[in-house]
Amino acid sequence: MADNSLRLGLNIDHVATLRNARGGSNPDPVRAALMAQEAGVDGITAHLREDRRHMVDADIENLMQALTLPLNFEMAATDEMQKIALRHKPHAVCIVPEKREERTTEGGLEVAREHNKLADFIAPLREAGSRISLFVAADMKQIEAAHRVGADIIELHVGAYCDAHAEGDFKTRDAEFESLREMSTYAHSLGLEVHAGHGLTYDCVKPIAAFPEVCELNIGHFLIGEAVFRGLTPAVHEMRRLMDEAREL
Repeated sequence: MADNSLRLGLNIDHVATLRNARGGSNPDPVRAALMAQEAGVDGITAHLREDRRHMVDADIENLMQALTLPLNFEMAATDEMQKIALRHKPHAVCIVPEKREERTTEGGLEVAREHNKLADFIAPLREAGSRISLFVAADMKQIEAAHRVGADIIELHVGAYCDAHAEGDFKTRDAEFESLREMSTYAHSLGLEVHAGHGLTYDCVKPIAAFPEVCELNIGHFLIGEAVFRGLTPAVHEMRRLMDEAREL
């Protein structure tokens, strides 16, 4: 990767959400992933939840067979998901908090309190060759704990920043932005690779994309929604354009 380049990962979960709303096989998330691959994304993210509300086991198997891009496999820290990840050995495993009643991931992983458990949990995944990413809030304690347990990557949860921007709460947005900026710098200083995601849109992506320490953005729901109106390839190209512009500033 060039020094100033920024990767774009597309989360395809909500193609599966649309499929599951009616049943059957359409729209196919693997087809979406292959289209995104042609459109120039750098990786595909898929979250296999305990309740299989969007991606299902066969989707992960099919993605592993079809893709030449890296697969970022999002999962909770459960024995079931560990076994699935060890069977498939994806490029990266992103461990996220998961509650059955939530609509989407509501916050960052509690690494500081669960560091011993997480260290044991991720050890076999690392041995199998997967890179380990932990989805965390912009909090120094969580980032330090992620470093201690042996994570390769942190993905900063930018949802509060995105929500405040959308709601016009600029005081909160600016405070969240400063925390994200400071913690991306701090994580990078520890040797962690820094990613960011959750809630990014065309309107709010550029300030986050401009962080020099961030080397990957993972975006899903917005781009899949935008694809309804633009088509997936134009939606991806517009996000890429904004990300590139941010790095040129």
